[in-house]
Amino acid sequence: MIVHPAQLGHQLSLNENPYGPLPSVRAALTDALVAANRYPEFLPRRLPGLIAERLGYPPDRVVVGAGATGVIMHILQEFVTPGAAVVMAAPTFDGYPLLTDTVGGRVVEVPLTRDGHQDLAAMSATIDPGTAVVVLCSPHNPTGTCLRHDALAGFLERTDPSVTVVFDEAYIDFVPPGDRADTAALVERHPNLVVTRTFSKAYGLAALRVGYAFGAAPVIARIRRWQLPFGMTALAEAGVRACYAAEAELALRTETITRECGILTAALRELGYRVPTSAANFVYLSGCAPAELDRLRVGFARDGIQVKHCATGIRITVGDTAATTAVVTAAR
Repeated sequence: MIVHPAQLGHQLSLNENPYGPLPSVRAALTDALVAANRYPEFLPRRLPGLIAERLGYPPDRVVVGAGATGVIMHILQEFVTPGAAVVMAAPTFDGYPLLTDTVGGRVVEVPLTRDGHQDLAAMSATIDPGTAVVVLCSPHNPTGTCLRHDALAGFLERTDPSVTVVFDEAYIDFVPPGDRADTAALVERHPNLVVTRTFSKAYGLAALRVGYAFGAAPVIARIRRWQLPFGMTALAEAGVRACYAAEAELALRTETITRECGILTAALRELGYRVPTSAANFVYLSGCAPAELDRLRVGFARDGIQVKHCATGIRITVGDTAATTAVVTAAR
């Protein structure tokens, strides 16, 4: 039996865009289905070329994968040998420790600061000759806090060039342009920097699994070696092309989500919860005693609200107005 999303309550655990594809994007995907009997490209060339053109890079500076997670997997496969360390914040996106274990790496976790930021000084101090990769996220998952350009630049200056630095920008489209790190400039100065992004969040193509990374051409070539034949669908290419054509409309949706994020943050703070200022499409409810976290878990589950439970708090995806009202009511 097919269950309609409306029957599942409020799905606020995976940071999905709450809105379906725009009509023009939906039409492009429908048109692409006509050729569903045909294989996509053996290895993707048109899709990375399309993305590279939008970024202003030559195609050899961009690699695509099955969501940002797929690209991250290839990065770890290439640069992490068995037993090598992957340094990351804790908590962070669940995929990082899971994928590190998958490739035989060693997870090294560095706690966030009390206000939900990545502790760059502590992460730098953790790097040693056995470190292969460091993971940074901006906005950070699950807190939504950002890394400023100067902070990232300083971290890269302190980091040995032999260590690959993955800079995860899955939620970059929600960040005001003036608050973003100038990754284009930093990639030119630091060839060990690889920036990952996705079309799953602001663009709302989570089901199509489209992610990419950009960086120095020699590094991207090494990552590309791990791509599977026929690994990217023709729907992915059609969806990205249509989203780029409808970027102005999609930006309005992003603004709506950002505005709703502010409303949800303010409402939770009024109830006395500690919520870092988020630059993403989710908020992080923290600073609670274990008993309070348990009460919230029970309340959200009772009201059919799916959220992400972390060791130090609860991450809540920003949905529509009805979802915000439900979350605040349950939290109250």
